[in-house]
Amino acid sequence: MRTVGGRLLCLVLGVSLGLTVFAGGALDAATAMVKDTAERMLAALEAKRPEIDADPRLIYELVEEIVAPAFDFEAITRGAVGRAWRRATPAQRRELVNQFRRLLIRTYARALLNYSGQRIRYLRPQPGPRPGRLRVRTRVAEAGGAPIPIDYSLHQKNGGWRVYDVKVDGVSLISNYRSSFRTEIRKGGIDGLIQRLRERNGEVAHG
Repeated sequence: MRTVGGRLLCLVLGVSLGLTVFAGGALDAATAMVKDTAERMLAALEAKRPEIDADPRLIYELVEEIVAPAFDFEAITRGAVGRAWRRATPAQRRELVNQFRRLLIRTYARALLNYSGQRIRYLRPQPGPRPGRLRVRTRVAEAGGAPIPIDYSLHQKNGGWRVYDVKVDGVSLISNYRSSFRTEIRKGGIDGLIQRLRERNGEVAHG
C-alpha cells in the first residue's frame, strides 16, 4: 500500500515565513487554520522533546490532539475508497474511517520525529470548485532543493474549515490512496481493505 510519503507531513512540520492577509474573511480563516496548526504542533514538539525522545509513542497523542481536528477523515476516506463507498455498510464505513484515520495519524507522527526545520511560505489562497470550498497553497523549502508545492483543499464543516485533500508536488493524497485501495477491494472486497488497513497499522506501530 503505497503512500505519498514524508513530504505530506509538511502541514504540521513547517515554520511559516509569514501569513499575508488577503481580502476575504473565508480565505483568511482557512489559511490561518493551516498556519496555526503548524505552529502549535511545532511548539508542542519543542516543549515535549525530552519526553518524546524517551518515549516516541507520545508523539501520537500530540498529533491526535493538535493535528487531527484540522482534517475531515470521513471525507478523506470516502474520496480514497471511491465508488465502493456506496456499497459499504454503515459498520464498514465506520471501520474504514477509523483504520484509515489511525494509519494517517501514525504515519504523520513517525515522520514528525524526523523534522529537520523545513519552512513554509503561504501563497494567495484560491476559491474552490464550489461555494464552501477553497485551496490554501504553500511552498515548502527543502535544503539543497527547489521548494515543494503543498496545496490543501478545505471545506466548511461544523462551523469551521477542515482539510479534505492534500496535494504534494501535484500528487493528491486521495488519488494516491485510491489506487491502492482499489486494488485491495478488487482482491478482497471492503472487508479485505479493512483487514489490510489493520495490518498496515500494525506494521507502522511496530516498525
